[in-house]
Amino acid sequence: MEHAFLPSPTSYWSILTVVFLRYLFIALAAFLVFYVFRKNVQRHIQKRFPAKADYYREIGYSVLTSFIFAGVGYLVFGTEFRNYTQVYTRISDYGILYFILSIGLMLLLHDTYFYWTHYLMHHKRFYRYVHKVHHLSTNPSPWAALAFHPFEAVVEAGIVVVIAMVMPAHPIAIGLFLLVMMFINVYGHLGYELYPAGFSKTKIGRWINTSVNHNMHHQYARSNYGLYFLFWDRWMNTLHPDYDQRFEQATTRKEKR
Repeated sequence: MEHAFLPSPTSYWSILTVVFLRYLFIALAAFLVFYVFRKNVQRHIQKRFPAKADYYREIGYSVLTSFIFAGVGYLVFGTEFRNYTQVYTRISDYGILYFILSIGLMLLLHDTYFYWTHYLMHHKRFYRYVHKVHHLSTNPSPWAALAFHPFEAVVEAGIVVVIAMVMPAHPIAIGLFLLVMMFINVYGHLGYELYPAGFSKTKIGRWINTSVNHNMHHQYARSNYGLYFLFWDRWMNTLHPDYDQRFEQATTRKEKR
């Protein structure tokens, strides 16, 4: 069975099509809903909106990132390198339960991978030359989800290689994991908070990353490095001290009618 998200045989261009359309449809839907049809300054986290030039820059870098992501995907699924991975093609080899659980394992692995690579990219030796491109969006929009410097794009795409090497992974499971990743990534750059007031202080919510949390990272740059969860930020004491306060401010503002 071939990768359900990729035509057979797997080609670079088919992978690029999937990567780019996944970004385009999710980011565009979020942009239309929150920046066109339901645009509301009161509910926007920073109470202002990016300039058009910011949107163009974010889209441009994201298109470039799509080409790089596709190249890494092609390496894993379309070349002989696949023979050195643990990618398998029959779900029955490990069973449907493992197939489902593997997606959760990928998210946990990615969260750890992202936190530490992200943290390292904020080191002064790397930030100015690599990660600063992403932080040009101090007030990010959904289009910023893949707006990376090419070197950072390679690092970000590296999680697919890591997953393929360290655990049995079905291509469909990887595809579903990447789909979840894109939704969460767009949400993190949305500029609006979707969780209800008080969520950040609940037993579950205190461990879940939010749009406010990542928006603060773009504002202040020296805190809030997580992607899906806040485990590492809390364990390493890198969570911004004003996070809960900012979350409540963003979720309790009244919309102007």
